[in-house]
Amino acid sequence: MELPSTKPYLLRAIWEWCCDNGFTPYIAVQVDARTQVPREFVRDGQIVLNLGPDATNKLQMGNELIEFQARFGGVARELSVPVGQVSAIYARENGAGMAFEVGDEAFPFDEDEEAVPVDEVPEDEPPSPSRPEGGRPKLQRVK
Repeated sequence: MELPSTKPYLLRAIWEWCCDNGFTPYIAVQVDARTQVPREFVRDGQIVLNLGPDATNKLQMGNELIEFQARFGGVARELSVPVGQVSAIYARENGAGMAFEVGDEAFPFDEDEEAVPVDEVPEDEPPSPSRPEGGRPKLQRVK
């Protein structure tokens, strides 16, 4: 019998640690065809998402999927991220967290592929994702 992955449990534990200590939990995600995120914010096949309680609604961190609602440009979106596609979770303020290997289940994401967005983005206004304050995030290896 194959043991279940520890990854979803570690994600929930680090998320809770961040929230308990007043930090903002962020996840880095390798986007594939199963990942439901605003495609206009995907860069080089990756997206970084704020999972803080103030940034999400109806957050469900299950063993297979992380599902929640978040606002992008003032528009509420439904997001769904396969746990296997999460490459890191960390605190924005100090970079403490954990990096993971991304699963081998191949559902490649083609950035040129026509995405079906939840809400259409006006073509005359290209999205401009804002960088988080405080500089570039740092990951810290936990042994």
